Amino acid sequence: MEVKDSRHKIITIPNILSVFRLALIPLIVWLYLSGHYYYSIAALILSGATDVIDGWIARRFNMVSDVGKALDPVADKLTQIAALLCLAINFKAMAVLLSVLIVKEVIMAAFGIAVIKKTGGTYSASWHGKVTTCLLYITVIIHIFWPSIPTVLSCILVGICIAIMIFSLIMYSMQNIKRIKRGKTD
Repeated sequence: MEVKDSRHKIITIPNILSVFRLALIPLIVWLYLSGHYYYSIAALILSGATDVIDGWIARRFNMVSDVGKALDPVADKLTQIAALLCLAINFKAMAVLLSVLIVKEVIMAAFGIAVIKKTGGTYSASWHGKVTTCLLYITVIIHIFWPSIPTVLSCILVGICIAIMIFSLIMYSMQNIKRIKRGKTD
């Protein structure tokens, strides 16, 4: 049985799930801003679950696509940015976390473009990126669930997130520099 190459496909189940995650963003924002905190947590958890499921389906059923490699992190980052923007209204430290996230993602986007131009390839997230995403969602959910979280604890959680985010940026930067130096992929 021949395995089909799905790298260039656009309409796949994982990509549909990523688009669904994008569609959840306005709902998450609306739920949070209208004070439906537990529902906003549920929507965030649903978004996270579909992120895990789409990755599993893509790998398990050979549905990994170049579109999915780009769409999945965009859905993640836009969800994270929206959640942090909402939380920045009530937690000043979230504005710092949001700023670091945006700087990290701008740097990562620039590296991503350079890697694609130099190698012609796209690459999946590494373990440290997944840890960063997981920790960020945990921090966001804790803050939504516990709106009266003590400032010190809030700042500690945000500080840990920022440290892991910077570590991940350094790791990705080193990986991308190596990819650029190596050049074309097979």
